Amino acid sequence: MKNEASLKREIARRRTFAIISHPDAGKTTLTEKLLLFGGAIQMAGTVKARKASRHATSDWMAMERERGISVTTSVMRFSYNNCELNLLDTPGHQDFSEDTYRVLTAVDSALLVIDSSKGVETQTKKLMDVCRMRATPIITFINKLDREGLGPLEVMADIEDHLGIACAPLTWTVGMGADFKGVYDLSDDELRLFSARHGGRIVDDKIILKGRHDPRLDEYITASAAALRDDLELLEEAGNPFSLEQYLAAEQTPVFFGSAINNFGVQELLRTFTRIAPPPQPRPAKVMPEKFEEASGAEPTRLVDPAEPEFSGVVFKIQANMDKAHRDRIAFLRVCSGRFTKGMKLRHHRTGKDVAINNATIFMAQDRSGVEESWPGDIIGLPNHGTIKIGDTFTEKTPLKFTGIPSFAPEHFRRVRLRDPLKSKQLKKGLEQLAEEGAVQLFRPLINNDYILGAVGLLQFDLIISRLADEYNVNASYEMVGAHCARWLHSDDKAQFDDFKDYYRNDLALDAENTLAYLAPTPWKLESAMERYPKVEFRTTREVN
Repeated sequence: MKNEASLKREIARRRTFAIISHPDAGKTTLTEKLLLFGGAIQMAGTVKARKASRHATSDWMAMERERGISVTTSVMRFSYNNCELNLLDTPGHQDFSEDTYRVLTAVDSALLVIDSSKGVETQTKKLMDVCRMRATPIITFINKLDREGLGPLEVMADIEDHLGIACAPLTWTVGMGADFKGVYDLSDDELRLFSARHGGRIVDDKIILKGRHDPRLDEYITASAAALRDDLELLEEAGNPFSLEQYLAAEQTPVFFGSAINNFGVQELLRTFTRIAPPPQPRPAKVMPEKFEEASGAEPTRLVDPAEPEFSGVVFKIQANMDKAHRDRIAFLRVCSGRFTKGMKLRHHRTGKDVAINNATIFMAQDRSGVEESWPGDIIGLPNHGTIKIGDTFTEKTPLKFTGIPSFAPEHFRRVRLRDPLKSKQLKKGLEQLAEEGAVQLFRPLINNDYILGAVGLLQFDLIISRLADEYNVNASYEMVGAHCARWLHSDDKAQFDDFKDYYRNDLALDAENTLAYLAPTPWKLESAMERYPKVEFRTTREVN
């Protein structure tokens, strides 16, 4: 009973969430400020100060520091308001969306950051589509109110029109641009005015006015007082009242206004987030046979409740060479149920082997520390040398495979060219290890020995070439290849499938998991192939094996 009570208590304290946004909306800056308020760091860096000695905490890769962008997911853990928060800072750049999409399968909620001067952008819509597929609850932070931009009503209308989700403001902006003074907390009926003089630290210099009728309101915000009162009256009459049920059902997004760079509105956001965001949720899994290779694909599916006493976890990300000195890989594992303790023996169900986990880690960006115990919702790292793959499940006993961790069909393709023929083995090793991370797809055509990379975004190719040089000492380049899109293939009609493979042999390739794919040269040829072979499935996503 004591262990059961401890498990339920720790589950209730966990919040596992991703921060998502369009590029340059201020996501990494907001991440830094959340870590500041949580006491995890003492000074905020900024990705804009790319030449400074202090870079953003979550940007650890050489290319991130050089270009001032986030290109890989970071995991950070911190405490606030008696909650343990696992924050996944996803790449904001549009060219790294596949990693972002997959990370969204490992969280229970998301924090969406929107630039008030730009509103909803293309990438924001794509991210929202993935969240909607999984009914992931979302809180929205409208950022950069210290700059001139769209009015708050305009931004919320943009969100509702383009993202298809109702907005329920929980704070309201007081002024904008040079006249931005602070935020009005609608829940507590308090006006909080701030000073922007913080030097990267938190300074407790708020002036709190109680209610819109506080006589000091006109004294402190003379030019904005009337407009604020009018806005609040309009919200009472025509705004959407906040509904916890609708938020948890992903039908409504609570909205906060602020300026992350100036710490405006961040604490109000964090305090409310810890109060309303969902704790770890049940996750679907297939009940597998004792031997993984005997799986038929039709195994029964059930929900694994976090409060189940038996430990279970799923790997949703692989990161290679976080420590170049040791050439290691880290498997990011989400704890789904039970309690993890250092040294416990777990079954790695894809390999069928029992392994003792003695060196699991928790993350503060690239910094690691050892884990003594972890609970559902926590993200832990498992160092390995290539034995663990995305989608792998670990349990104490019950053979499970967690579902819903996809690979996405790439949209851009490049052929890799090696400049030094003597480095062919290093090239093969580097490409295979980097492809394990899941941000690119590696294809080997059936008709030759080429290496073809497929990615959702173009910048990923520059990253691979950069990392090959930096981490594997391989000088390579890439060139265009005649492929429009990739589709994974499946058919129960062997005769038609064999005929298809013979007819389109020159355009077929195997991915890193030896799954057959059709690299269609043009949209017309894809459409023609689908019409010619109606019993062949052309899949845009594939469940990670």
